[in-house]
Amino acid sequence: MQLDFPYRVDARGRSGEVAEEAHVRDLIEQLLFTNPGERVNRPDFGSGLLQLVFAPNSTELAAALQFSVQAALQQYLGNRIDTDDVAIEAEDSTLRVTVRYRLRGDAQPRTASFEREI
Repeated sequence: MQLDFPYRVDARGRSGEVAEEAHVRDLIEQLLFTNPGERVNRPDFGSGLLQLVFAPNSTELAAALQFSVQAALQQYLGNRIDTDDVAIEAEDSTLRVTVRYRLRGDAQPRTASFEREI
């Protein structure tokens, strides 16, 4: 069992725990929405996704975002997942990211979708 994200206290008064599959999904979310420099002991951790959101919308920007997110997933979670696809949509003030991946050692495809108001 792994600690849940965001951190919570369960009904027993202990740290909330989740199964491995849910923990990996939590790790993906943390990576996507952490800007490099936010973590003191890991200043290069993060995807930089939120830094590019306010740039003018274009196909080039979408390609850059997709490339940087896939690179971050490979760098930080490559030992846990194989990334099949990343889709990023910015609509009004909402950012949607969908990641299709497989856990290492498991051929079952999984999809994780995240939304953030920006």
